[in-house]
Amino acid sequence: MRVAVKYKDYYEILGVSRSATQDEVRKAYRKLAKKHHPDVSKEKDAEARYKEINEAYEVLKDPDKRARYDALGANWEQGQDFTPPPNWQGGWQGGHVEFDMEGGFSDFFKTIFGGGFSDIFSGAGRGAGAHPMKRDAEVALELTLEEAAQGGVQTLLLRSGGEDRTLNVNLPRGIIEGSRIRLPGKAPGGGDVYVTLHLARHPVFECSGYDLTRTIKIAPWDAVLGGTVSVETLSGEVALKIPPGSQGGQRMRLRGKGLPKRAPNEAGDMYVRLEIALPRILTERQKELWEELAALG
Repeated sequence: MRVAVKYKDYYEILGVSRSATQDEVRKAYRKLAKKHHPDVSKEKDAEARYKEINEAYEVLKDPDKRARYDALGANWEQGQDFTPPPNWQGGWQGGHVEFDMEGGFSDFFKTIFGGGFSDIFSGAGRGAGAHPMKRDAEVALELTLEEAAQGGVQTLLLRSGGEDRTLNVNLPRGIIEGSRIRLPGKAPGGGDVYVTLHLARHPVFECSGYDLTRTIKIAPWDAVLGGTVSVETLSGEVALKIPPGSQGGQRMRLRGKGLPKRAPNEAGDMYVRLEIALPRILTERQKELWEELAALG
């Protein structure tokens, strides 16, 4: 007897179309996993949402699983009662297995793919004497820009089967959004842990790869006459020369002041966007001077 389960629209969960490329699927997953990670999100259903996102990615990132899922057709809606066709054959076809250590998979997943990972690990359906497969784990870790730039060690808490496991993650040079670190043999059963690194939004710096961008305000006279201003970078303050005749929105480059690259002594650049700060309150003398300038112009 086949029992109805709730259909999971994995494309809708990740917010991508059914024709989305693997790169689009991966980018959508990273964005949502970062937003809804239980250690980051304050939402009450963050953990459930995070599991749902990981389940969707588990299927759509793998061409074989995705093709198997797509074979169900596109006429189903999220949450609709679903019973697999009479001729549907569940079960895994072997190959590399990754899973989210934060929790199990839905009944829908188990129905479509034959019981989920627990059957594989126990050797169910594979004959007597079968050996459990090593389990790899996919987890996410959020860093500040400062942590990514400075490196060091981060502590990661993994939850698996009601057990908490603490791992130390050594941060190498060259971290950018989406970088991955492999911790060999650190998952249950001797599998590997793959840590995807996400960079938290910074109040000052915008990040694109190894390059950073920030905005500074300069006085009108510095824009017109030129001057030198102090600019805060991730590694401290530096002096920036403002050329005469600078315009609002103009960008200037500080070489090597972005995020460190993998190669020693190499780093991205910092781009400084100029914003001209006009005075809001003028003394009588200042007003006279502006009027004189207007008359000369």
